[in-house]
Amino acid sequence: MKQRMPILGAHMSVAGGLYKAVDAAASLGMGTVQIFTKNNNQWNCKPLDETQISDWQQAMARCQLVNPIAHTSYLINLASPDDALWQKSIDALVIEWQRADTLQLDGLVMHPGAFTTSNEQDGTQRIIDGVLSALEAVEPQTTYLLLENTAGQGSCLGHQISQLGQMLKGIGADDSVGVCFDTCHAFAAGYDFASTAGFKAMKREINNELPKGAIRALHLNDSKKGCGSRVDRHEHIGLGELGDGGFEQIFSDPMFRKLPGYLETEKGEDPETKQDWDLVNLQRLQAIYARVD
Repeated sequence: MKQRMPILGAHMSVAGGLYKAVDAAASLGMGTVQIFTKNNNQWNCKPLDETQISDWQQAMARCQLVNPIAHTSYLINLASPDDALWQKSIDALVIEWQRADTLQLDGLVMHPGAFTTSNEQDGTQRIIDGVLSALEAVEPQTTYLLLENTAGQGSCLGHQISQLGQMLKGIGADDSVGVCFDTCHAFAAGYDFASTAGFKAMKREINNELPKGAIRALHLNDSKKGCGSRVDRHEHIGLGELGDGGFEQIFSDPMFRKLPGYLETEKGEDPETKQDWDLVNLQRLQAIYARVD
């Protein structure tokens, strides 16, 4: 055996309290969890109170989950050329990063942003400047900011590994900022890593463009759309265009296989097995991992 099963979890609802996500993840046999620490469709939020923090910490200890992360609001756009929206995005990121740090989360995942009416170069610099501003305000103790690779829809930045590398180089904070690698997004962006040759090419680009150890978490999602479609549509594991092959390549690689992975697939019940989709997807990932081990 190369190593024990990977640490796998999913994005879970915090309805009724942040700690509810921990209990729900543990009930399905997960080893980790991803959450929103606030309503992801609103800018404002009430500060975390002592009860919320304590309940979260107790749930994490009781369920023995590790590597918890959060995802930022989708409203945040650090690449925006609009000064008001850009500053509002920085302020929102500061709040979310502080909340994640208070909860002692490992990471806070953020889409880099869309340059809309400007251009790639200006948008990239806005992201760098925005992250640096937030970093100075937060001074995080435990939580990495994880820039997520995107599918490349519209003017969204981060669909090329080299773009993420440029951002990280500009930020220059290896101990506070890294990358969350999303399998669906990478495939949709044009990285055909389901084959050995395609995976080697992608890995070579990662090694050339990103600092060593920059990728700290995985979003494990299949893709409803084909390679290079630049359409972000998650599918259940093994049922999309990426298929088992992409996950076999990921789990065969020493760098990727040791990282915690988080499902972001549709919730509900598998009509065939009548089981929770999260459990079905978790078991499929575990089966793929066992095959390549």
